[in-house]
Amino acid sequence: MVLIYRILFALIVFSATLPLSAHSQEYTLKFATLIPPDTAWMKKINSWADEVYKTSEGRLKFKIYPGGVMGDEPDVLRKIRINQLQGAFFTGYGIGRIFPAARVLEMPFLFKNTDESDYVRQQLMPDIEKGFRENGYELIGWPEVGFIHFFSKYPINSLEELKTRKIWMWQGDPLGEAFTDVTGIAHIPLSIMDVYTQLSANHSSIDTVYNSPFGALALQWHTKLKYASNIPMTNAIGGLLVSNKFFSKLPDDLKHLLKSSGIKTAQSINEVVRRDNHKSIELLKQSGIEFMWDWNDKEYQTMLDIRDRAAANLSLSNYIPKSYFERTRQLLNQYRANQAAQ
Repeated sequence: MVLIYRILFALIVFSATLPLSAHSQEYTLKFATLIPPDTAWMKKINSWADEVYKTSEGRLKFKIYPGGVMGDEPDVLRKIRINQLQGAFFTGYGIGRIFPAARVLEMPFLFKNTDESDYVRQQLMPDIEKGFRENGYELIGWPEVGFIHFFSKYPINSLEELKTRKIWMWQGDPLGEAFTDVTGIAHIPLSIMDVYTQLSANHSSIDTVYNSPFGALALQWHTKLKYASNIPMTNAIGGLLVSNKFFSKLPDDLKHLLKSSGIKTAQSINEVVRRDNHKSIELLKQSGIEFMWDWNDKEYQTMLDIRDRAAANLSLSNYIPKSYFERTRQLLNQYRANQAAQ
């Protein structure tokens, strides 16, 4: 009997030293975003986290850092590299530091509506997912930021008038630099974290910014501005991304859960984005923002020429390869031809 107890005790001790199985181990995804807390967009992210935690029975949980508390997107990328964070909701600016070719989807003056951008994105998505994966990230979902407008303290009625403004540009953004270089527009590079402070200063270094209508409201930029451009420049992209280092450690069932729920969350965010950006235009008007500058045909052709020249410059640096831009144009032309034939 003593021998049996000794054997049982040895087995208990041995089993205690074994690693936890993949189906009992817990994982924490530290996730950052610039999206302010208490917004509809952030509520979708929180609901995603709750769903994952509940469905995984507590094996996969989120720790979310909203409102830029982890810094600007380059700061977040650095923290992911050192494993202080494992994922984030990036805008095109951050995406451009991982897989810049994906930013072909937010080339200004390319898509006329979301039906066009949705179609082209779906066709390009396999290549985009592969591009992220090869650069150390798993694409979990693709929420958009929305159509981007200029906002200013002063009227904007033409491209020439825009050139006289002190325009903020997200610091270190090759896409923004390509367009300002082609147009001859002077720009003031700043982190997005510094924009509100600068707009509030008595002797501000900037008087004009760009953002989605919802973004201008959520970040309170609109309280320092008076005018906005009627015609948007582009439909800005976004991505729910997780480091491959973290994603690869998850068991297959949690990988599937994270991706499937992330795709649904991104789709849900897109619905909210399109709804809230439309509502935000009306709210901005009610707050005193005057929307102006409807282009004529000549100005429209000028903008298209600017886009193509900027695209050529971006291809020279291989930020957005020429092949990506050409394929995007082909897909867009195909979609428009199909719509016209219906």
